[in-house]
Formats: sequence, structure tokens, C-alpha cells
Amino acid sequence: MNRQIRNSLLLTFTALIWGVAFVAQSEGSEHFGSCTFTGIRFLVASAVLLPFILIRDRKARGERPAGENGRALWPSGIICGVLLCAASLLQQEGIAQGTSAGKAGFLTAVYIVLVPILNLLIFKKTTSRTIWIGVILALGGLYLLCINEAFTFRLSDLLVVACALLFAFQILAVDRFSPLYDALKLAAVQFFTCGALSSLLMIPMDIIPNGFQTWASSFSSPGAWISLSYAAILSSAIGYTFQIMGQKGLNPTVASLLMSLESLFAVLAGWLILHQSLTVRESIGAVLVFAAVIIAQLPTPKTAGSK
Repeated sequence: MNRQIRNSLLLTFTALIWGVAFVAQSEGSEHFGSCTFTGIRFLVASAVLLPFILIRDRKARGERPAGENGRALWPSGIICGVLLCAASLLQQEGIAQGTSAGKAGFLTAVYIVLVPILNLLIFKKTTSRTIWIGVILALGGLYLLCINEAFTFRLSDLLVVACALLFAFQILAVDRFSPLYDALKLAAVQFFTCGALSSLLMIPMDIIPNGFQTWASSFSSPGAWISLSYAAILSSAIGYTFQIMGQKGLNPTVASLLMSLESLFAVLAGWLILHQSLTVRESIGAVLVFAAVIIAQLPTPKTAGSK
């Protein structure tokens, strides 16, 4: 129980970091192409983790946790990294093409519905009634919280919906591999894979269409570096590492509900940083989201005759 509480707190803090990251991503999209922003973001994140891994390994004198297969770490991390790369690029491109931060937060959070559905279809794992109630409440709350205009889909919106599907697969992949490997090492491989793939795509997608000089000039703005640094160090290196640590031993649907709080924190960040006020509609949505998280973590009552 103590471990579940600790992991839940880690994922809640992760949601806070990611919620504020929507501001950084919106700012970054004004300076960088999606592949450039994502590539540098995750390569820096992997570099940030490397010293901590080396120091800890030196203290451990090469000892490996029981059951951990070092050779299998790379294939597992690459799978997570490919999914993270595709999801992150689609999300960043959707924001760059005009999807608002609040709308992107809601559409991305659709993964809280997709996770239990995919878990059922792929792994045949059933989901408790309380979690389904939490999913429904969370969707209603996120809708009230983030969607204020007429709900119409544009290409940018569809990109973010596709990103939600890929994030659902990434959550399930982390749920599958996180108990098997060291969290920092799995995160580092995931980040490096995502950063390397995005950097390769940066050449045909960002540099060639815009020209090298125009591309290079995007790094001259201090605001660009601030948004990139936040996304790389806090949102990526710390946030995704906490995701891997927090998902260990935690129901993946509950984990996705906790991480969906990023939409709530995105609105609160806009209120604090951009001086935007919460409407009555948004406040009701926030209450529903918190209620969903609490209900989803309630213990499931045992049926008669169960052991």
C-alpha cells in the first residue's frame, strides 16, 4: 500500500510537470519545427540521465538486480522509444498547426479510455467497474475543463487524437517492461531512441524545407532555449523517468488516470503564468477529474464466494 501511494504521488507530480509543459511546447512551436524540438528535447534528456546511471552503477560495482537481462534492455527501450517518438511528434505538430493547449490536453487525455480498452483487447485483462466509472467521470471532467468552443475536428485535432492512441500503447509498453529493468536505464534508452529518430527526421522535415540559416536562427531566442530546456530536463528527463518508476506495480488504467491530470495542471498553469481565470464550467470539470482519480483507486469489493 505504501508503495502504491508513493507511485501515485510520483505520477501526480509527473502530471504537474507535463501540464506546465504544454506552455513550453506552445512557446517552442513558435521557434522550432516539431522534429527539431522533439529531437533535441529527448537527446538532452538522455544525456541528463547518463551521469546518474554511471555513478549509481559504480557504487553498485556492476551488480544487476535479480531477473534483469541487460541485453534485452535495449530492444525493450527501443520499443518504448519508437512509440514515444511517434506520439510526441504528432502532439507537437498538432499544437504547431493550431490546436489550442486546452484542446490538446483533452484530446491527448483520451488515452485514459484507450488504455483499458487496449489492455482488454491485447492482454485480455479485465478492468474493474470503479475504474470504468472513473474513466467516464474523467472524460466528462476533461471535456468541461478544456473544451470551451464548438467541438469540431481539424487536421491538427486528428493529429493529437492519433497521438493519444500512441501514448496509450506507450503506457502499456512501459507497464510491460518497467518491472523488468532499472527505471533510469530504460528511460535513457527510450529517450535516446526517440531523440535519434526525431533528429533523423529533422533534416527532411525542418532543415531542407526552411533552409539551414533559417533553421539555425531559431536557436537565437532566449525564450526558445527556456522552453526547450524545460521540455528536455523537467518534462522529459524527470517526467518520463518518474512515469517508469511510478508505473511499477500500479494498475495501468489507474496510472493513465493520474497522468491525465496534466490537463488540469495545464489549465492551472495558464491561470498562474498567463493570468487566465477558471470559469464555473472549468471548475466543475476540475472537481470531476479529481473525483475520477479517487474513485478509480478505491478497492474493488469482493464478490460473494471469492477468496
